[in-house]
Amino acid sequence: MQESDTAQGQVFLVGAGPGDPDLLTLKADRLIRKADVVLYDRLVSDAIMARINPKARLIHVGKRRSEHTLPQDEINERLIGLARQGLCVVRLKGGDPFIFGRGGEEIEWLSRAGIPFQVVPGITAASGCAAYAGIPLTHRDHAQSVRFVTGHLKNDSCDLPWDDFVQSHQTLVFYMGLVGLPVIVRELVAHGMRPDMPVALVSKGTLPDQQAVTGTLETIVETVNDRGVRAPTVIIIGDVVRLRDQLDWVGQ
Repeated sequence: MQESDTAQGQVFLVGAGPGDPDLLTLKADRLIRKADVVLYDRLVSDAIMARINPKARLIHVGKRRSEHTLPQDEINERLIGLARQGLCVVRLKGGDPFIFGRGGEEIEWLSRAGIPFQVVPGITAASGCAAYAGIPLTHRDHAQSVRFVTGHLKNDSCDLPWDDFVQSHQTLVFYMGLVGLPVIVRELVAHGMRPDMPVALVSKGTLPDQQAVTGTLETIVETVNDRGVRAPTVIIIGDVVRLRDQLDWVGQ
């Protein structure tokens, strides 16, 4: 479907990337500059918000742990209602809409309602934060696969396939895992991952105040507490983390 106006409007699910406005796609930048209304998440950076059409209506629909500005069903209904008013609606999400962004759920609703939509991918937090921390997620000598996992453990449960995570030559990336870090560390070690496995936490990745903390499964919880690391974070676990000392181009 083209980016043309229709009688009932359109919805664009747009990935804002990890925060640095220079990492926006050209299409994402074009759409936020022409939007009539933008429903945005809390992880969209101030620098990207500043690029939005100044005449656009802004609706904050962000979520924090145990605190949702709007329930997901209400967000879905609002997208439908705004599009039916003939508006160009942008649903602006941090990172990529299809990686822990509920984008699939939202376009299911749009599809059932007969609302035209498009999806604009964004650089996901794992890629952006790892790159800006000097940590390659894959490397021929260290990791031939990478796995993205939600670290937001519902009710502090451990209902994840931990045995699958304990594999050689694999990088694990946990999204939204700061609060659950002690559980993540405990379960990985309990299921056989060596305690000296390198770990990095990247906070506010790609932004000017980015903070990267490294350690091992044995030391990372204490280190993070001592350094006062704050969300949003991604947790990177694997031997590739050892390369950071050499490849940290931002720090250098």
